[in-house]
Amino acid sequence: MPGVLNTSQILMAGRQGHASHPAIHVPTTSRLVPRRMTRPSFRARVSSATPSTEPKPDPFATKEVYSDSDPISKFSIWYFSKVMSENLGNKPFDGTYESFVELSREIMRGRTTKQQQETVASVLGNLLPPQSPQRFRQWFPLSRRTAEFNAWITTLGFTWLVGPSELTEVEIEFEGRKQVWKSGVKIKKCRYLENSGCTGMCINMCKVPTQKFFTDTFGLPLTMNPDFETLECEMIFGQAPPPIEQDEVYNQPCLSVCNIAKLSDTVGGGNSSPPACPKTDTDRTAAMAKRSASKTGASV
Repeated sequence: MPGVLNTSQILMAGRQGHASHPAIHVPTTSRLVPRRMTRPSFRARVSSATPSTEPKPDPFATKEVYSDSDPISKFSIWYFSKVMSENLGNKPFDGTYESFVELSREIMRGRTTKQQQETVASVLGNLLPPQSPQRFRQWFPLSRRTAEFNAWITTLGFTWLVGPSELTEVEIEFEGRKQVWKSGVKIKKCRYLENSGCTGMCINMCKVPTQKFFTDTFGLPLTMNPDFETLECEMIFGQAPPPIEQDEVYNQPCLSVCNIAKLSDTVGGGNSSPPACPKTDTDRTAAMAKRSASKTGASV
């Protein structure tokens, strides 16, 4: 959930739930790194169905080590965990990052994709003081300065959550013309994705709810594009995200460390194209299972 805390949190203390806000109309945008492109390349890098001739480095081979000893990291992990625990009926946690990730798994258990995203939205809302969305929209209307400031805050305040990151230049279409803003954030190796090891958790516990939270609640468009081959992720403040069904991550397979992926390799012999992670969209998974059962019954 990178970038979920923003300028409004720095200006106000306390926390309570906030009123929901309807989605706003935001300008369509495109992405640039820093050379000219016809269409955004800040896209999720989905694993290719065709095996590469050269083996790609395993991003899980070496796990990054974080101390979490500084006061900001300690407090942030504890505070996020506390709010998540309250949304789960006061589930116990010990204040470590591993416990924080386990609370995320608890949110996924027994919930549909939509319910998972709604629970995360509730957590994000409860992290903030009352009236935060209204005040943010009033004080920080969509502009280059607002987008760049939120990107800067993200690189400073969320290393504990996603690991080291840096600012990047992106091309944003704003007020009828393309502009280059320094409102991109490149996460070098996402700590949350590395520790969860789950495509579905990345998409439904982080990417989708965070995009909706900024875009719909605060009126600041945000697109997040994880790279599942390297565990990098790029955030683009000022760019509206596509519908999830049109996003490449929608068909992203399970990660190599996932038990579901290992089972698929065993059953399919490792030769078939990997299916999309079943946790990405539980409704789609249920529909596929229903169709499969129907075909089996018909053949019998």
